Amino acid sequence: MQQKHDSLGYTRIRRVAPIAVNTHGGRAKCLQRLIRLDLPVPETVALSFDAVRKLADGQSVDVKDMLNSFGPRPLLCVRPSSEDPDWGGPGAMLNIGMNDQRHAELTKSHGAEVADALYLRFVQSYAIHIERLDPEEFENEKSLPSDQALKAALDAYENETDEAFPQEVEVQVFKVLRSMARAWLGTTARLLRQAKGAPADAGLGLIVQAMSFGVGPGESGTGLIQMIDEDTGAPLIRGRYKRQSLGRFRLSDDTKALYLTSDPRGPSLEQDCPDVFDKLTTYSALCRSKLREEMQIEFVVENGKLAILDAVRVNRSTRAALRTAVQLAEDGIIPKSEAVLRIPPRSLTELLHPQIDPSTQRDVIASGIAASPGGAVGRLVFSSAAAQASSARGESCILVRRETAPEDIRGMHSSVGVLTERGGVTSHAAVIARGMGVPCVVGASVSINTRSKTITASDGRVLKEGDTITLDGSAGQALLGATKMLPPAKDYWYLQLMDWADDIRDIDVRANADTPADAAMARGFKAQGIGLCRTEHMFFDGDRLTVMREMIFAATDADRQEAIARLLPMQRSDFIELFRIMQGQPVCIRLLDPPLHEFLPSDRAGAKELAEALDMPLSDVTRRIEWLSEFNPMLGMRGVRLGITFPEIYAMQARAIFEATIEASKIGDPVVPEVMIPLVSAMREVEMVKTQVDAVAAAVRNEKGADFTYRLGVMVETPRAALRAHEIAQHAAFLSFGTNDLTQMAYGLSRDDAGRFMNSYIQQGVFPEDPFHTLDVDGVGELLTIGADRGRKAAPDITLSVCGEHGGNPESIAFCRAAGFDYVSCSPFRVPVARLAAAQLVAAEEKASNLRRK
Repeated sequence: MQQKHDSLGYTRIRRVAPIAVNTHGGRAKCLQRLIRLDLPVPETVALSFDAVRKLADGQSVDVKDMLNSFGPRPLLCVRPSSEDPDWGGPGAMLNIGMNDQRHAELTKSHGAEVADALYLRFVQSYAIHIERLDPEEFENEKSLPSDQALKAALDAYENETDEAFPQEVEVQVFKVLRSMARAWLGTTARLLRQAKGAPADAGLGLIVQAMSFGVGPGESGTGLIQMIDEDTGAPLIRGRYKRQSLGRFRLSDDTKALYLTSDPRGPSLEQDCPDVFDKLTTYSALCRSKLREEMQIEFVVENGKLAILDAVRVNRSTRAALRTAVQLAEDGIIPKSEAVLRIPPRSLTELLHPQIDPSTQRDVIASGIAASPGGAVGRLVFSSAAAQASSARGESCILVRRETAPEDIRGMHSSVGVLTERGGVTSHAAVIARGMGVPCVVGASVSINTRSKTITASDGRVLKEGDTITLDGSAGQALLGATKMLPPAKDYWYLQLMDWADDIRDIDVRANADTPADAAMARGFKAQGIGLCRTEHMFFDGDRLTVMREMIFAATDADRQEAIARLLPMQRSDFIELFRIMQGQPVCIRLLDPPLHEFLPSDRAGAKELAEALDMPLSDVTRRIEWLSEFNPMLGMRGVRLGITFPEIYAMQARAIFEATIEASKIGDPVVPEVMIPLVSAMREVEMVKTQVDAVAAAVRNEKGADFTYRLGVMVETPRAALRAHEIAQHAAFLSFGTNDLTQMAYGLSRDDAGRFMNSYIQQGVFPEDPFHTLDVDGVGELLTIGADRGRKAAPDITLSVCGEHGGNPESIAFCRAAGFDYVSCSPFRVPVARLAAAQLVAAEEKASNLRRK
């Protein structure tokens, strides 16, 4: 039977009471489910979101009718019930209804010490949390006997408020409810829950429940029980039970508590109270089966009688949550599609990378942008040479640079982590580190001096080369010293969930992989091919860089052709290895893109070293470097402009691709390479490069006496290319949208420098999110939609994809799928995130459809 007071909006929780998560909160709904399972839950009343808003607004409401549900002279507790338990809420208030009369009654039934303690705790909590009195006024009672402490607290309350402690239960309940309602709407509470993803107008329900005491003449106490380990998810009965407990119990409470199961270290509930223990395990199994979740149950034993106060989802790590979801699905409790929906895609990074133990103490020396997830411990080094030397000695190091350049790639490969003073989420350091799976923090709050080889933190502390730090790329922090690490976990549970995700999703996921090592990693993460191979990254290792520099410094065409001829076998061997690793999967190779000056040294020492290698005067090398430098190199001689100005470079790369195709096809399935032209703005650029590439393909076929096919496409990364996609698509088999540069050009922002002010912009609401981190659907997204629509109208069979870093972002994947893109491509370590996010889009649609049918 339901009783409801219009002015307050309360509902007695019964089997048939109209309780919903979006009107009364998750705790209220859960308690109703426990009651429906015939668990012994004390009398409970739920206040709706609307009722709580009335209380917060100061409306006068009558609580007497609600109190009638609990009988004469009730003792009550009030707890929050938000829509999502992760959003929190005000703290619980216990023992409401304690007054002089109830104190006298409890003195007779439970003894003076228990009665004094219950009354004292309520007076202190009420004074501090409801009347907002100074806590110091109620601290002196701790050293007094219980009866004197109680009198002192009542006197202090009267002195501070000029009125006696309220004796009317209605007054106490009303003030508690109103205080908790107003606390929920306070600025601090609102900002805290919004940081956890709650909407600004998130509602709060309140639970009013009859008190069950864990004290009494017979077996009495309070406790918690759960059936899994919260760190691993393995089956394990965990919890504690504390006899003669005056308040709520927590797992961190003192060691006087009993164990739940038989334990050689001390007494247990299973041994001393087997009937209670059996009921608890039965109730836990019932909750798991019917609530379809692993629950932590809060219980009270009063004179041998068990009462269930609450049940909440076990607070657990990502690996425990993943194992739980898979196990529930394998046990037939939830469908596989729901198991896929239960794991946030971004949380997979905790399983794929080493992580800092969450229990460790953090001494933060720098904070920045979390550019590449994971944790690493190493000694500071300030140059690529030092990183390589450290790696050769078998010592872990963390490379520190103001900002990285392509010539730092060797050092990044030799490091376990990267820390930079400048840069954003799509800066060079961030993109390369994510591709390698190396933790990286960019835009850090430090001052780096490469000459003195020191880091000065914002608090003035100075670290020098060789000092040990811990890098947390997931949190964007650098910590002083070495901290405890947790290893990555690609176990059975992870693999099973990802297999289910692959069975569900309907958009492909490729990887951005620049080297054979990247390709092997991508294959291990079950990428469906390579969506972007940046060939420039193949030229920064060892002798290759020297040959590339010789080509750039060539004074004649003959000298340039000679250098290019030396680069050809290097490229060909790389491509053969890529095709071999990805056998049966597509490989998209982007022709050379970056400005030539990026291959040249940036300091005098590097220029001198280059002069010695080329046997040239230092002055000639310096002049050549200056001539190649540009005021705005990211908008200068790069991409297709480089291929048209120096056609022999693209001709060499095309030849290497096609010769590698013939060789790789001999050992497995025929290879169909995809050749991508970067930074296109005009149809004529595509025509010119296509003519050249087709000519090279014909020459290779004639020379080798072998046939092959290939697909040529365009990387759409300028606004004009998106707007003229209908022209470009006539000469392309695919359009792959490079959202890093497209975002940069659409906004007029430097992705390397925007980090300096981006946080301020986001905090002030100029941008809802960093557009280099989350795809700007309204602006950049419109360019993608225009380009896709126009490209498809001109060439209905054209393949569409996104290969920028947004490709691994769950929100961006949703946009791409809705826009009809064929695949997304992202860094290898983000492939699992993208696979799961893509599957969740389908699973969510199926779930919504099933709910509509019901």
